[in-house]
Amino acid sequence: MPSVLMLADTHVPKRAHDLPALVWDAVEAADVVVHAGDWVDVALLDALEARSRRLLACWGNNDGPDLRARLPEVARAEIGGVRIAVVHETGAAAGREERCAAAYPDTDVLVFGHSHIPWDTTTPTGLRLLNPGSPTDRRRQPACTYLTLEARNGRVEDVALHRLPPRR
Repeated sequence: MPSVLMLADTHVPKRAHDLPALVWDAVEAADVVVHAGDWVDVALLDALEARSRRLLACWGNNDGPDLRARLPEVARAEIGGVRIAVVHETGAAAGREERCAAAYPDTDVLVFGHSHIPWDTTTPTGLRLLNPGSPTDRRRQPACTYLTLEARNGRVEDVALHRLPPRR
């Protein structure tokens, strides 16, 4: 039963000098780390690759050629029997479920970013859409966030949104 940590929109070092210590603890505890883009600097990719057991990641609109050379626009993997895709942008919230269900028909979970707004819905076709928010740039949200889940026997279980304490 792999544990999955989901991150997006870290914007390191522009929005924060590093990931919060609680996030690094979660990275080290997770079986798989998923990052849905907007890294900004390749140094964080290097650090996550070094500290993660397994990394599944894509690039975002703020990621330059050095990151795009190493990451796909859409990353895919099967984890615990769950088919996961990771993409940065899914477009406007209105109509998101229908667009994503059509674009990712062979996917159980689509992890996305871009908005910095946590999101958890399921389409009529059963596709679970998850946005972890941002662990470093809350924008108009009450807290910085990330998500975790368990992938077990082809099922997604224990999806949890984690709110980080304010930075000092």
